[in-house]
Amino acid sequence: MKSKSIVLSVLLVAIGVIQANAQGFHLGVKAGANIFKINGDAYSQDFQYGYNVGAFAQLNFPGAWGIQPELMFNQTNYRTGNNFSDLYDGGPDNFKGKLSYLTVPILLSFKPIPFLSLQAGPQFGVLLNQDEHLVNNTKDAFKKGDLSLVGGAQLNLGSFLVGGRYVIGLNNINDVDNEHSWKNRGFQAYTRLVACISSLL
Repeated sequence: MKSKSIVLSVLLVAIGVIQANAQGFHLGVKAGANIFKINGDAYSQDFQYGYNVGAFAQLNFPGAWGIQPELMFNQTNYRTGNNFSDLYDGGPDNFKGKLSYLTVPILLSFKPIPFLSLQAGPQFGVLLNQDEHLVNNTKDAFKKGDLSLVGGAQLNLGSFLVGGRYVIGLNNINDVDNEHSWKNRGFQAYTRLVACISSLL
């Protein structure tokens, strides 16, 4: 609970500071698909489908630059490999599971042309669930926090917004041992659902 409060506080402070210097400010709701895997020896390297939904803010500065902070719910699915039980005693082979994250991407946005935004930045995630059946002990299998690097492109055509990005996990989310590294990795596609507020500061 403490981790979630810290993430929300950081997001609110960032929006407040940046909004004071921004020329344009827009809020909206968006949703899309996650195509993810856990990168590691113990897991299948086939991508699995999940979904994302949440809210975003567009903060535009003079010229082509801006910031896009978001608060997103991300469900990412995974499948263990054929050798999972060899690496972890009693662990299930070919097991399909899911991880649910509350994530906060804070993306620097650059518009080379008016309707196209190129975006990159860090993403902070807090794990909301654990899969108690993944390993036969009382220890959680996955760490509560995840840090990623995000990069992608977004089309801004009036009220229509659609984008895609690639997410690379930077930290090891394996909380069972230190022998094997597990990292989230995959693609996201999304579109705007609702434009909540559109205002010029």
